[in-house]
Amino acid sequence: MTLQTDMKDNEIRICGCCLRPPLPAGGLDFGYVPAGVYETLAHYEPGPIGILFHMVHTFLYVVQPNAFPQDLVVKLAKDKFGAIQTEYQKVSVGLFAIYYEIGFLVCAAVGLLFTVLMPIVGLFFCMCRCCDNCGGEMHQRQRKNADCRRGLLGTLLFSTSLVITIGVLCAYAANQNLSSQVKNIRRLVNTNMRDLHTFVNDTPMQIDYLISQYATAKKKVIYDLNHIGPLLGGRIHDQLDKEVHPALDRVLNMAGAMRETKEALENVSVSLEVLQEGTGKLNFNLSLVRTSINRTLNDPGCHDEESDATTAQLCRNIRQSLSQLQISANFTRLPRVNAQLEKMNDIVKTDLSTIVQKVSVNDLRTDTVWDVNTYPDNLVDGIGNNISSFSKAFPVQSCLSNFTIFISHAHAKIEDYYPEIDQLDFYRWIGCIALCCMVVLILAFNYLGLLCGTLGYDKHASPTTRGCISNTGGTMLMAGVGFSFIFSWVLMGVVTVLFLAGGNIEKLVCEPFHSKDLFKALDTPYLVNPEWKNFIPGYMYNDSDLELTAESLYSTCKENKGIYLAMRLDKVFNISSFLNTTVLDSVKIDLRGIILLEAEGKQNLLDFSEVGLSEINYADYLEEVNKGMTVVDVLAFARELEAQTDLMPRGPLQSALKGHIGTLRQIHSQQITSMEQSMSALNQSMRFLERTASDLPNKVLAVLDAIEAAQYLISHNATNIINRETGKYTVTIVGYFRQYIEWVKTSLALEVAPCKPFSNMVDTVDIMTCSFLVDSMNTFWMGLGCSTLFLLPSIILAVKLAKYYRRMDTEDVYDDMEIGNNGYHSERSQGIPNPMMTSIPTYDTVNRFPRASAPPRHIDW
Repeated sequence: MTLQTDMKDNEIRICGCCLRPPLPAGGLDFGYVPAGVYETLAHYEPGPIGILFHMVHTFLYVVQPNAFPQDLVVKLAKDKFGAIQTEYQKVSVGLFAIYYEIGFLVCAAVGLLFTVLMPIVGLFFCMCRCCDNCGGEMHQRQRKNADCRRGLLGTLLFSTSLVITIGVLCAYAANQNLSSQVKNIRRLVNTNMRDLHTFVNDTPMQIDYLISQYATAKKKVIYDLNHIGPLLGGRIHDQLDKEVHPALDRVLNMAGAMRETKEALENVSVSLEVLQEGTGKLNFNLSLVRTSINRTLNDPGCHDEESDATTAQLCRNIRQSLSQLQISANFTRLPRVNAQLEKMNDIVKTDLSTIVQKVSVNDLRTDTVWDVNTYPDNLVDGIGNNISSFSKAFPVQSCLSNFTIFISHAHAKIEDYYPEIDQLDFYRWIGCIALCCMVVLILAFNYLGLLCGTLGYDKHASPTTRGCISNTGGTMLMAGVGFSFIFSWVLMGVVTVLFLAGGNIEKLVCEPFHSKDLFKALDTPYLVNPEWKNFIPGYMYNDSDLELTAESLYSTCKENKGIYLAMRLDKVFNISSFLNTTVLDSVKIDLRGIILLEAEGKQNLLDFSEVGLSEINYADYLEEVNKGMTVVDVLAFARELEAQTDLMPRGPLQSALKGHIGTLRQIHSQQITSMEQSMSALNQSMRFLERTASDLPNKVLAVLDAIEAAQYLISHNATNIINRETGKYTVTIVGYFRQYIEWVKTSLALEVAPCKPFSNMVDTVDIMTCSFLVDSMNTFWMGLGCSTLFLLPSIILAVKLAKYYRRMDTEDVYDDMEIGNNGYHSERSQGIPNPMMTSIPTYDTVNRFPRASAPPRHIDW
């Protein structure tokens, strides 16, 4: 069953005289998909502490410069799933892991050795001092460079303490940074949850907007189908216009030339009649004026040369010039053009322009045949039903409702953990502060010992007579040494554990995540299942060959593109399959009925070429026109006559001449002016007729040939043009649906349900794990470990320096001959009792204190 429509209501003149309805724009405007705003800013700037983070990263790179062990991770992952079964494979994997972890193992071994040996060394050191060894003997040998050694030891100890201070400050800053960043966890989690709710709430609205915009394409399609005449006919017109329009324009131009020729002949006829009648009247009037002037010049005053010679001469001049006062052109001899005018009147009775303008799109007799299943209403409604079925096949509402419940439940669970997180962070903070306080206690003894020792030191006092402040400084230094032995192994044990945990997390998780190496390991083909190339599409769609990886999923969501593109949902819901774009079965156009110029019009052109314009003697007409109306310009002649009359004395002669001058001016204004206008019109008309008559038959034949060529094009060679333009019209109609489909695809891929919240969740986990926790933890152990390592030189320097501050039990004793060399004197030489020497004879000093004998006398003493 077919329905035929004839487009008689939508005419378009091929010649362009009638306007066709404007073509609808090729591109459809579907507007912008409504989009929500996501709050989460998944970016972390550590601020000044970032310098410390960078130092830690540099240290870890020195410890572990190897690249991410992707092969090792893949092998271990496959081993978990039973892929590695032989002992050889397991041994090779173990050796590779040891090679990768060699830097951490060396550092851990050093830390473990420090942790084990430090308390043992401290124990032996304490026992040794109790036996008056290892600096435990309260006797100090006197040396010349004692002050220099004391100053050097003090400076080195102070510098070491400064390094320890910087390390503990770094540890404290990292501890405080972690505590402050823990407070931001709630904000990050809340914004992520709000973004998920925004995602859930906006997605149905966005999909409804996509479906609603089908009406835009539908209106355009119905408009074009209802205006197939002006649209398709207009396209055919535009193609045929290149040949047809110039030919028709030439016919129209010839029709205009006919009208102008008729008007020119009418102007020639009227002008010639006016000029012929006016010439006789003008000649008669000029003759009367000449006669009257001659009669006036017979006045006696013109002949009395004795009394008035000037007037007589003027009269002779005037009489001589009167011969010029006569007509020049004689139009009475020119033939009339009545015969040509009568023929033109017969020719223009047929309006050639009207005949041409009758050619219209209606003459195309365009018959469009529609199949009943693809008639506009059924077509667009059918596709609309397919769109609705797509929305039903895509269970957005139910999926999002379940997802909303999951989000709310998960958020509530996370909220329940916040008090525990705060409590755990408080305990962690207390523990880290306690570790820092251990170092601070040692630093306090070091700084106080240096302060008291420096302030209380008296260079004139002997070792046995040092003051209380100086002795207190030395005692504090030794107390710092004791606490160093007590706390250092604990500190190093904690540092070693934190180093192994934080360093490996940074190198195995954080760093490869930022460099995308972790994604490469996760996306290794056949990692999870030997039969799955890509585990995500294999698990979701049972199609492991689909290019959907963890990295592509994360990157796509990171760019805030749609989840339809990120999850490759086109694998399950292909929108193209829901749209049927069959529009036109056939369009039939018959142009054989078009007659560009009927026989009447052609005969009209031939008659125009035979009107007899070439028979007119244009040379005679133009000769008479070029002569002018009179021999002399009458107005100029009157002015000259008036000038001569003014030279005459006043009297009847002058008055009579003045009257003749007025007559001449009246003749010029009433007769000559109008005749000159007619002569000008005659000149223009004759010149136009002369141009028109030039090769007129050949011009008409050229127009007829152009019409015949255009007629042949329309009647015989227009099939290709019609088929091509019909195909283009069909493509245009189908293009509206395709534009809608492409817009829907693009919107689903880029604007609908943008999955930025999911990548933000991954980035949030990265920020909380790597930036908040791991970086702070690594900075903490780096600062604390640096302080702990520098406790070793601090112990050595403090032990050596304490001898110079503490009060000794014995001192070196010298003979009189050595007075002045050491600064200290024996009791015999000074006569001052030494409380330490009263109970012990001086001669027994060497036996009781063998090392307290007189100093050696070698040159380096």
